[in-house]
Amino acid sequence: MSTVAPELETDIAAISAYGPARSTVQGSPLSPDELRKTEAYWRACNYLSLGMIYLLDNPLLHEPLRPEHIKNRLLGHWGSSPGLSFIYVHLNRIIKKYDANMIFLAGPGHGAPGVLGPGYLEGTYSEVYPDKSEDYDGLREFFKQFSFPGGIGSHCTPETPGSIHEGGELGYVLSHACGAAFDNPDLIVAAVIGDGESETGPLATSWHVNKFISPQRDGAVLPILHLNGYKINNPTLLARISHEELEELLKGYGWTPYFVEGSDQDSMHQAMAATIEHCYQEIRQHQQEARENGEVSRPRWPMIVLRSPKGWTAPKEIEGHRLEGFWRAHQVPLTNVKKDPVQLQALENWMRSQEPQKLFDGNGRFMEEFRELAPTGTRRMSANPHANGGRVKRALRIPDFRSYAATFDKPGQTVAENTRPLGVMLRDVMKMNPNNFRVFGPDETTSNKLDAIYEVSKKLWLEQYFPEDADGGELAKDGRVLEMLSEHTMEGMLEGYLLTGRHGFFSTYEAFVHIIDSMFNQHAKWLEICNHLSWRESIASLNLLITSTVWRQDHNGFTHQDPGFIDVVTNKSANVTRIYMPPDVNCLLSVANHCLRSQNYINVIVCDKQMHLQYMSMEAAITHCTKGIGIWDWASTDEGGEPDVIMATAGDVPTMEALAATVLLREAFPDIRIRFINVVDLFKLQPSTEHPHGLSDWEFDSLFTTDKPVLFNFHGYPWLIHRLAYRRHNHSNMHVRGYKEKGNINTPLELAINNNIDRFSLAMDVIDRVPRLQKIGGHAKERFLNQQIACRNYAHEYGIDKPEEAAWVWPY
Repeated sequence: MSTVAPELETDIAAISAYGPARSTVQGSPLSPDELRKTEAYWRACNYLSLGMIYLLDNPLLHEPLRPEHIKNRLLGHWGSSPGLSFIYVHLNRIIKKYDANMIFLAGPGHGAPGVLGPGYLEGTYSEVYPDKSEDYDGLREFFKQFSFPGGIGSHCTPETPGSIHEGGELGYVLSHACGAAFDNPDLIVAAVIGDGESETGPLATSWHVNKFISPQRDGAVLPILHLNGYKINNPTLLARISHEELEELLKGYGWTPYFVEGSDQDSMHQAMAATIEHCYQEIRQHQQEARENGEVSRPRWPMIVLRSPKGWTAPKEIEGHRLEGFWRAHQVPLTNVKKDPVQLQALENWMRSQEPQKLFDGNGRFMEEFRELAPTGTRRMSANPHANGGRVKRALRIPDFRSYAATFDKPGQTVAENTRPLGVMLRDVMKMNPNNFRVFGPDETTSNKLDAIYEVSKKLWLEQYFPEDADGGELAKDGRVLEMLSEHTMEGMLEGYLLTGRHGFFSTYEAFVHIIDSMFNQHAKWLEICNHLSWRESIASLNLLITSTVWRQDHNGFTHQDPGFIDVVTNKSANVTRIYMPPDVNCLLSVANHCLRSQNYINVIVCDKQMHLQYMSMEAAITHCTKGIGIWDWASTDEGGEPDVIMATAGDVPTMEALAATVLLREAFPDIRIRFINVVDLFKLQPSTEHPHGLSDWEFDSLFTTDKPVLFNFHGYPWLIHRLAYRRHNHSNMHVRGYKEKGNINTPLELAINNNIDRFSLAMDVIDRVPRLQKIGGHAKERFLNQQIACRNYAHEYGIDKPEEAAWVWPY
């Protein structure tokens, strides 16, 4: 007798993953023969998924399974794999029928078996990796490599043909898909969202990508929310809310959801075939209307909700515990097959139920009658050139950056907004590359002084317009500047755009670039693996402008003061990371030109947007940035002799304060010998054995000596410099000043004083470090300290810095 109330049973049935298919779109488009072949193709995918997880040998079960055929470590995730391959097989049908151009992004974190299997069956995998040939021995190698030392991981890693989205970290599949669809008018990006992924913050914001996809000039994203009910050992939220609530949620995000729910295989195949075809035709209808009529508005793009059992087709239970349709099917469903004969037999029965002898011929090749279901050539999703973006990438056309130079007569006497000329340069890059360059940022293109771009292209806006938007709103339906107050979504869009062969630029506030720390990590790891894959073509670098920096966040306060993103960058592979700290306009332009032309890097450019002193002519800046580090002769007094002290800097405000400190010292001690060094390329400080940009020990010693005191005034946290230079001969004499979490609502100079990077602190520090000045510098130290106290008191009384200090310029 049931203990569940009838109304509760009704509610459960509405969100159950079991039973005949329940679908929004009705119809049975598959003929009996098509249904038989589609079912067989899917069984082949499932068989391959099981083989990858379990088998070391005996790949086609030509003999009974024995423990020695089983891997010693069972790794991988079965739970989402059958659903992924189910989707893949049905997308193939549409590609084949309509000659559609599609790529496949698998959001479920460890769902690679469900994608690797179809890629192998359609022949791409063997083409890319000839040792994984389409025969018995190749299949054995294909199985062995999965989650095996020296092999491949359980995500859709860079080694996976057709992948641009690894899925190791969850939440980015829709933003990656949207970036891939931009400026690819005939491309459809199928983006499968996993149960667990649907609960992440980045995924929640990325439902809004539908507000940015133009039916006129872009491709389309087809989201497929794959609800199988469970994460590792917990139900998922969207799988347990009511059908009505889920439908309303997705409609509220602006999508048109179509449901396919159930477990009965024949009816599910028919329902999925009908639903994907309906969505394909709906997408093409939206595009056709926009392209023929010239009217651009935001469609309510279609999406699919696929509800199927967790670990679909697994045994219903094992040893008295529920397996299929429960969290125990999430990873390895039968965990003890190597030692437990009962489990080993259960695995064999399960694998034989897929009827491999009917799917593969005697040589281990997939049967020809089933192979015919897959597309061929570059229409295969595993071989689509958009998923190997370097194959379709066109070189970026870049104007001569020298033409945007700041001009002045003498260094350190003219001020300018460092990023504004870069905005003019980016404007012309946008003009010269109208179909393969976009600019991304949370909400800061104007704030970051890059708004000259709007002269060529506005901010993309497909929503409602108010009359007042015409007064400086800078909105347009064909805009190529992308803004949304979600760093995750903007970064994901840019990554998807780059991975499919295009170019872009991202600017954001320094303190909040931390929001994408882990996205940066994942992209860096992707690039590092790609560097070892000969078949992966190079893509444009990911260029990040980090501005609104710590030393000019005195007005926003403590929350906005964090230069630590560069610390995160230094953790990643030296093969793919670059950090640049241009001190002025011309250095920024030279660095930006280099970064826009580069490939397979993540270039982090740290440069503030406010008014700063200008130091280098364009030609001097080019030379300085080419070297990455150098002595500023005009600011040094040691030529022809040994320096008393080396004053080194990296960053705009620290450079200005250090220059001011040298003036204080030269006025107090006219015979002092100061060597002034500026660092643009931060990785120059590392040994050449650790980073390709690093200086050799000989080069480093010639700049920093082996025994003189070094005062290093740094933009970021001071310990980063010690970390980079800890192996250098003169490291024990290196004294670094930087941000120390001391700040709030301050004046700019007061913020510098709080963290000891100000001119007075530095000058006093030099007196303490130079032996001969220790004996004669007492009066000067007192004077510097008095000046520092006076500056702080002035700031607290008047709310601004003393005018003579704020307007300081280089006097020589």
